[in-house]
Order: sequence, then structure tokens, then C-alpha cells
Amino acid sequence: MGREGERKPAFTATARGRVQGVGFRYSAQSVARRLGVAGYVQNQPDGTVRVECEGEPDAVKEMADWLRKGPPGAKVTALDLTYRSTRRGYTTFTIEH
Repeated sequence: MGREGERKPAFTATARGRVQGVGFRYSAQSVARRLGVAGYVQNQPDGTVRVECEGEPDAVKEMADWLRKGPPGAKVTALDLTYRSTRRGYTTFTIEH
């Protein structure tokens, strides 16, 4: 069990390719909630999808691995991923508009 306020691994990611209009955000939210990570997913005006994620180390790694493939119908051609250790205090994983 982690201590309150303890820093957990986190990342900011941008998925590129065929990632909009294929259920990417809803699938990402489902996977994130199953893994117990917090943050958000959001379509960007340039056709990419941005994800912020934080949680337990194994869960954060598994989320990053999932983002490299995405849901069926998606074609992730690149994932720009930046790990960080700062905690932003997310309590759930949401879809932002």
C-alpha cells in the first residue's frame, strides 16, 4: 500500500496515426479503469490523442504498452511518451472534450 501523497510514476503521451473515430478514448478509459490508473484522455485538433496517466508502476507500464497498439480499428504509428514523477492528483480516469 502506498502512503498518502506518495509520488507515483506518471506519463504524458501523444498517440499518432489512426487514433480518432475508432473508439480510442472510450477503450483507453476502460483499460485505465481496469488497471486502476488515473488521468485523462483527450482528442487533439491535430488528429492525435493525448493521455495523462499516473498510478502504480506495473499499471502505468501496462497502460503505456496498451497505448502503443490502441483498440481494434486503431493504427498507432507513433507514441510520444514522457515519463514524470510529479503527481497531479487525479482521482479517476476521464475522457476530456
